Amino acid sequence: MSATPDPRPVGDLPHAIGKTATRELALNGITSLNTVSRRTQEELLAIHGVGPKAVRILAEALAARGLAFRDG
Repeated sequence: MSATPDPRPVGDLPHAIGKTATRELALNGITSLNTVSRRTQEELLAIHGVGPKAVRILAEALAARGLAFRDG
């Protein structure tokens, strides 16, 4: 069994969200914190491979840049 390729880094997405979340976000056109901020937490959680831990890490990264998830 071969290891899954690591797609990171992708834009300015935090490395800590993991390679699966990074890959799935990129496949859904989300490649930066700016594009993350255009989505609700619920929209992100609906993406296969993006779980509560990744969303929490993304929320912290957004807050550090003065951004937040879109209200929904």
